[in-house]
Amino acid sequence: MGLLYHSIFAAPDTAAAWRHLLSTTLSGAGRGPVLLALALVPANWGLEAWKWYRLARHLEPVTFGRSFRAVLVGLTLGFATPNRVGDYAGRIIELKSRRVSALGAVFLGRYCQLVATVLAGVAGLLYFLLKFYLNGYPAAGLGVAASALLLSGLVLVPLYRSRLLLAALGVWRPLRRFRPALAIMPTYPATALHAVLAISGLRYAVFCAQFMLLLTAYGVGGPLGPGLAAVAGTFFLKSLVPSLNALADVGVRELSATHLFGLLGQPALPVLSASLSLWVINIALPSAAGLLLVPGLRVLREKRAGK
Repeated sequence: MGLLYHSIFAAPDTAAAWRHLLSTTLSGAGRGPVLLALALVPANWGLEAWKWYRLARHLEPVTFGRSFRAVLVGLTLGFATPNRVGDYAGRIIELKSRRVSALGAVFLGRYCQLVATVLAGVAGLLYFLLKFYLNGYPAAGLGVAASALLLSGLVLVPLYRSRLLLAALGVWRPLRRFRPALAIMPTYPATALHAVLAISGLRYAVFCAQFMLLLTAYGVGGPLGPGLAAVAGTFFLKSLVPSLNALADVGVRELSATHLFGLLGQPALPVLSASLSLWVINIALPSAAGLLLVPGLRVLREKRAGK
């Protein structure tokens, strides 16, 4: 956040320029793309609910409505927790049994989303490395490309060879406590993993579409291919950095976006505005909506009934 302040807000008259940019975008031609990006929010979290529905029904019978509720409550509880661990609690509380196994199911869903982010992000960052940093160094570029392919293959190993993951956890004593929760992973058939990974890819595509729409709304132009590479690289770099809470994600994503789009010759202020808007409509607003569901959690209803 300090780097963002130094590079963006410390410049003279930047605050006034930002207010002018927001007002002209939301009242002018940019209103349409912003509204379309906002309309994709239910699709984004609906896909996440569908993914959790496919994972949770392996544990017990659930409905899509309960899955959607669990996702929103988890989003709200995870808003202010380290690495959003409250997301685990929100989903597990809605289940009636096998809550230890549910930890592994939540991890599996999040890991599938990470796989989609890594596969697209590696390709996006590879474009920037080859074009802006390794141009004129073919041997180094070849080595980086080979490393990117290797990383893309390795990220799939814990998903489709989860028994190797469990064996690795047993080697180091501090990690052995996670084995009972993750023991559910090998019980998912390959078809279920394919489906969850496909849903994760669809949700990632919705995220990218929202970001591109907001960039268009704020006047960020340029070719589509490099723009998508910058978006994918931004999401990937954000996923690499552990966060204290959802607010801490803001600085990581915005700094990554302004740097990558800066390499494409795009001004920082519109990129920053688009990235902040993406956070507001996809995280802040749904988290606020999830607050309405928290008082109705089953565990709270049971406590009230016990009184």
